[in-house]
Amino acid sequence: MPPLFQRLRPHLPFLLGLFVLASVYFAPAYQGKVMSLGDAQAGYQAATEARQYKAQTGHSDGPHSALWTNSLFSGMPTYMISLDYPNTFVGTAVYKVLSWIPNPVNLLFVELLSMYILLVVLGCSTWLSALGAVGYALGSYNLIYLEAGHVSQIYALGFAPGMLAGLVMALRGRYWAGGAMFALFFCLQLAANHLQITYYTFFALGIYGLFETINQVRAGQTRQLLLGVAALVIAGVIGAGSYAGRLLVTNQYAKETIRGRGELTTKTTAAGQPDGAKKAAPKDGLDETYAFEYSYGLGETFSLLIPNFYGGTSNGGLDTKSALYKAMTAKGVDGAAAQQFAEQAAPLYRGDMPIVGGPAYAGAVLLFLFVLGMIVSRNPLRWPTLAVTLLLLMFAWGKNFMLLNGLMFDYFPYFNKFRAMTMTLLMVQLFIALGAVLGLQAIADRKLTWATLKQPFLISLGATAGIAAVFALLGGSLFSWQTANDTPFMAQYFGEGAAATDMVRALVSDRISVMRSDAIRSVIFILLAAGAIWAFVSGKLKAAVFYPVVLLLVLSDLFMVDKRFVNNADFVPKSTAQADLVPTPADEQILQDKSLSYRVFDQAARGGFMSDNRASAFHKSVGGYHAAKLRRYNELMTYALPKNTLHVLSMLNTKYVISAGQPDAQGQPTAPVAQLNDQALGNAWFVSTVRQVPDADAEIAAVQTLNPRDTAIVDQRFAAQLQGLPRLDTTRAAIRLTTYDPNKLTYESNAPTEQFAVFSEIYYRGDTDWNAYIDGKKMPHLRANYVLRAMRVPAGKHTIEFRFEPPVVGLGNTIDLIANLLLIAGLGVTVFLSVRSPRKS
Repeated sequence: MPPLFQRLRPHLPFLLGLFVLASVYFAPAYQGKVMSLGDAQAGYQAATEARQYKAQTGHSDGPHSALWTNSLFSGMPTYMISLDYPNTFVGTAVYKVLSWIPNPVNLLFVELLSMYILLVVLGCSTWLSALGAVGYALGSYNLIYLEAGHVSQIYALGFAPGMLAGLVMALRGRYWAGGAMFALFFCLQLAANHLQITYYTFFALGIYGLFETINQVRAGQTRQLLLGVAALVIAGVIGAGSYAGRLLVTNQYAKETIRGRGELTTKTTAAGQPDGAKKAAPKDGLDETYAFEYSYGLGETFSLLIPNFYGGTSNGGLDTKSALYKAMTAKGVDGAAAQQFAEQAAPLYRGDMPIVGGPAYAGAVLLFLFVLGMIVSRNPLRWPTLAVTLLLLMFAWGKNFMLLNGLMFDYFPYFNKFRAMTMTLLMVQLFIALGAVLGLQAIADRKLTWATLKQPFLISLGATAGIAAVFALLGGSLFSWQTANDTPFMAQYFGEGAAATDMVRALVSDRISVMRSDAIRSVIFILLAAGAIWAFVSGKLKAAVFYPVVLLLVLSDLFMVDKRFVNNADFVPKSTAQADLVPTPADEQILQDKSLSYRVFDQAARGGFMSDNRASAFHKSVGGYHAAKLRRYNELMTYALPKNTLHVLSMLNTKYVISAGQPDAQGQPTAPVAQLNDQALGNAWFVSTVRQVPDADAEIAAVQTLNPRDTAIVDQRFAAQLQGLPRLDTTRAAIRLTTYDPNKLTYESNAPTEQFAVFSEIYYRGDTDWNAYIDGKKMPHLRANYVLRAMRVPAGKHTIEFRFEPPVVGLGNTIDLIANLLLIAGLGVTVFLSVRSPRKS
């Protein structure tokens, strides 16, 4: 039996090559430069209070960390932002090792490595495994998502192939190795913390498992099937348990967010519309319009074959050779200004998604090989690969294919919890790469001759190069290349009338031109790959040359397109990337206020205060950016804030408002300024009136006209807590915050009679997670003013505490510990068996 190293040695040069590829693509990472990674930076800003708490207390694990934060949305659990789970040994160790590699080289290498492992497990040669790895990791959407800062998505995608590898191994009789691999990669995907990718991964795994089950039942391999399923169930439980803490708190939190069940009906949400007075059942999950906002167009699907078929990016992408540039300069626009507009602002993209960083280009060569593979391969994985590819592609169409997606959204579990359906295209790339490699492996294994291969070869050529050639020749006359927004957009810059019309005409010409250029490019690359295959099966090209040639074609095809959208220009000095982490004069002015706790409303936020975390880096913020906002808070901002702005902000203890500065003499914007809101109600106050309302619609309607200084609005579901409440007299009554901690707030009250106190803190799972204590004795509290905490306070002098004590955290940490120990033991046994008896392992 050869030593383990002997078995690994043939793969080492290829793994080194893949690492070099990732390093070359992101070479500036070794020069001290970084990518801005917008979403990642937003997450860093949101975690400000948690980091500060860790620095001040030294606590960063489980129940001792900052479980709650006021850094955004006036308060929310830290679970979904930044929380260390102390017993997740395996995931923590692996990510620690990955952190030794510069970011984002590590992200790209994980995708390359995981896909290589999958293909090796499937019995593919080293060259073809490397080809498939490149085809997966260099799909343009992977790089575009990475540039946007979606680090968790890319890590989660990186570990998906390893999960599939484990599933295939376990179902094919390698129970220990398959189960251990599945558990390990599942653990690592959960560590990435992007459940939408995990959800789609299990869709794919389910389809593969179904096909494999059918095949084994037909072959009479029931015992092997049952043992394989048992191994996967155990591995799945251990893998899920390794991050049980995160899963438990996420499941609990999701029910309170915009992804959970709402209470408002069309009486509120459709006010002013014909059906505005009608009642509707509370909806569970995201709003359909919001969920399907990012949906790939049916015609846009051809971008998988022709990168600029739909224009590429939302902003820019043209140069000084473009018709638009020439039209602008012909109208007297300064050359430098025209160039900047063409390169950075021209709306070349013609689809209907709000913002696009680039197309989901799968690769012309890879698509040709995929179609060929689906015809010539006899591998049992061919059909599930095709099924998963088509299903995920249809999911990406979102609102453009409601025949399927509407049903899935309404009836399939958890489907309506996620948005940005185009994310499935990230996984489509995986299965296109897999199908392409299966085809090449079939050609080699079956030793196909040209006579045998000719018909599927020509079909594949026609389905890819043929279509691209048709678009190159006739595409300008087959589609509409103008959008409804083009004329209004151009009118903003060039005025109404002929000037705007001329610019639109030039833009349309450029759209057709870039499409035609890319279509010809795709034809050329496909013909080169087709020529290499013909030469190989005809015996004119040896395998030692054929495999490197095809790998080089796939690499060149994808690499060159990727560099259009993600390149060295995206790397900047760390100081530039961290510009939003430097306080403005307005921030510094506010930070001079050393009061225990108050909030800031960033009215000058670039993307709107509910879509920007800049203020969260320095203050307790009313706004913020996160994909899972608390539903009631989001509804307060949507339906009450615009109609009762000052009072809503004041009850949230918004002491400062950051506003845009007035333009200077030249009309240029000046630095934002901080304004004091002297109406802010503070951390807590007593009210003289408590008004009960029947439901959520009545509650939000009342808050739209509420003066919270004197009155509190309470839903009648809390009526029991209000029984016997005396007539309220706030004369000589006082309440104030004495200590602030993210997990514990302490107040001191003094009143001659019983009072009703409202606290400027967000109500969240009251009397379960957030608990109230008076003089150390636990007391009930309730929700008031739609989102705030409130409670009855007895007469006299008392100490009131709110403690965040979610039981699920302790339970999750215990399960984490057990599962991680089992995972380590399972990996150890697998390595032992691999060394002692590789066939049995």
